[in-house]
Amino acid sequence: MRLRLAPLGLLAVAATWGSTFFLMKDAIKRQDVNSFLFTRFSIAALAMIILRPRVLKMFSKDLLAKGLITGTFLAAGYILQTFGLGLTSATITGFITGLYVVATPLMASLFLHQRIASRTWIYVVIAAIGLMLLSLRGWSFGTGELLVLGAAIAYAAQIVALSRWSAGRDAYAFTLIQLLVCALLSGIATLGRGYRLPPDAGVWGVAIFTALFATALAFMIQTWAQAHISATKVAVILTMETVFAAFFAILFGGEQLTVKIALGGALVVVAMYMIVLEEA
Repeated sequence: MRLRLAPLGLLAVAATWGSTFFLMKDAIKRQDVNSFLFTRFSIAALAMIILRPRVLKMFSKDLLAKGLITGTFLAAGYILQTFGLGLTSATITGFITGLYVVATPLMASLFLHQRIASRTWIYVVIAAIGLMLLSLRGWSFGTGELLVLGAAIAYAAQIVALSRWSAGRDAYAFTLIQLLVCALLSGIATLGRGYRLPPDAGVWGVAIFTALFATALAFMIQTWAQAHISATKVAVILTMETVFAAFFAILFGGEQLTVKIALGGALVVVAMYMIVLEEA
């Protein structure tokens, strides 16, 4: 049962993350990104503590150590992606970030000594091609692209770390530690310009929604799911985030559906579906 629920949970996470691209587009114009991230992660962590205050008593040395490492990878991904986004286009950022689908099996093989089946590599390649068709419009490589590539590697490292350490540990407590680390590091990133509160109710609404659903709930589901399926398969399923982002942008943002976007989305869906079939 858990093997069947885990992919469905990750698919729900991908859908939630995909919706945030549309929601955050305007909010980030009115609040700088690092301040927004600090607000988002702080609200998420605070909500988890309020909902289950006794979770703090579960913070063992082992859990703190593992959560610190995993949370640092996650925070690095968000911060590097943010700085890279300021130096390159959103579409290039989307594609390069999605390359964690390639980095994850490489890192899992290197650090976890996992043997990656040939057919799994085929699914990874199909997903990567789909991401390219969905996101890539032109190409250049400079400082911004290099920073976003670092973000993709950091996200892959977080997925691999969760696969190594989530089994046998409380998913709620493990998630909370990661979010506290993200709040701390994104807060430090605001020191240069200073932290700024959300300027209006609209930005507060987006911050609260992303904190509760796209952060606290989503990362708790991811942490739980990775105790049951491999890092590589998690990465392929989570590439559906880009498909959902395109879907919401077309449905609510007025973007045009092209043959290239449709084909890219179809390839990602096929790769995800084949991975899920293996877990069934």
